Amino acid sequence: MKLLGRGRGTLFAQVFGLVLLAVVGAEAINLYIVFHLPPPFPNFYTEGDVMRALHGQAPRARDKNNSPPLILRHEMQQPPFEPAARNVFRNFRDLMAKDLGLTRDDILVTTTGAPPDFQGYSIVRARIGQQSDRREENFLLAPFQVIIHTKAGQWLTVQPGPSRGLNYFQQRLLLWFAASVLALIPVAWLFARYLAKPMTQFAAAAERFGRDPRAPPMTISGSSEIVQAAAAFNEMQDRLRRYVDDRTSMVAAIAHDLRTPLTRLRFRVEAAPDEAQAKMNADIDQMEAMIAATLTFVRDAQADPQRTRLELSSLLESVVDDMAETGADVAVERAEKVVIDADSLALRRLITNLIENAIKYGARARCTLSVHDRLAEIDIEDDGPGVPAPELNRVFDPFYRREPSRNRQTGGIGLGLSVARSIARAHGGDVALQNRPQGGLRAKVTLPV
Repeated sequence: MKLLGRGRGTLFAQVFGLVLLAVVGAEAINLYIVFHLPPPFPNFYTEGDVMRALHGQAPRARDKNNSPPLILRHEMQQPPFEPAARNVFRNFRDLMAKDLGLTRDDILVTTTGAPPDFQGYSIVRARIGQQSDRREENFLLAPFQVIIHTKAGQWLTVQPGPSRGLNYFQQRLLLWFAASVLALIPVAWLFARYLAKPMTQFAAAAERFGRDPRAPPMTISGSSEIVQAAAAFNEMQDRLRRYVDDRTSMVAAIAHDLRTPLTRLRFRVEAAPDEAQAKMNADIDQMEAMIAATLTFVRDAQADPQRTRLELSSLLESVVDDMAETGADVAVERAEKVVIDADSLALRRLITNLIENAIKYGARARCTLSVHDRLAEIDIEDDGPGVPAPELNRVFDPFYRREPSRNRQTGGIGLGLSVARSIARAHGGDVALQNRPQGGLRAKVTLPV
């Protein structure tokens, strides 16, 4: 077992480091926001704003806080309020009472929380350099209610309405968070790519092994778990290769040893009656042909494949031209240009076997080559009787022939389709047979691009 590459810590440590880095980065951003952004500015309304609301006018725009407008409601009866509302915000209530011609007790101010004593809180407004324009305005912080008992006995309530969107502080906070996410995205992408790269290499090695069982061991580095998995994969690949080689060598040895008893049988047949010799010799010839075909198949399977980049349509057209020169009715109807990594001799044998099968049973062969979903598809169609659906897959079994006479002139040995499928699967593809709706058989070869 061969393995190149070194572990770079455990996958757990790398993922833990990424999560820790994200948490620390988020906390650092939060701390920066806390220490550098100004505190949120409260929504406040002056006595003049409340007076404008009583007259159906909007409050003056004074900041970027997007303060909600004040709402005026007419109450049918006295609204509920806390007794403390008669003792707070006296300056504010005095100013309103003066402007409305009421007493302080006719104006109440309530808040939802437990507010501090706002007595004396005010805003100083002035034009720069003109002291004569200075004036003070008392204000209230939202949320609050100003309850007014008019001379007509009515009750009016003024309070801030619902918020309209995000205020200035919330907008800045959202922008900071968006900027921090954008800043962390490249870091997260680089780290995720670093973690995913060994897995991508692992998948590529597995796919390469599916195309070529004799592919070299994977050369992968990464976390200790990935290196351990790669070592197990390389060991599995080596065991499978030895297993296939052992079984192939065993079949070759059996086929080779069968030639000795066949030779003795041929000598003994000479002593048999003349009328029986012809049939015996035909059976022995057939057995020797099957053994020879088996040895050829084993020899080709054990040979090291010579994978090169080749243009598949050129190979298909070359095979068709060679067979057409022998008088076979074969042609290429359409062939798209596609380049693949393959063993040219093995693919030539695959295409030849399928075309010969189409000509033998269907009188002619029509070939097309197309590309779909990164798969090159070769279709070889004939005009024969087709194959019953239950036998479409069974005909790929070694030495299986639908022609029961076992006549080599009509049925062959029974290895052509087996060899074709074996070659296709060694390249990561496959071969399948389909009955055409208009009659005849279609052999479909798929090869990865």
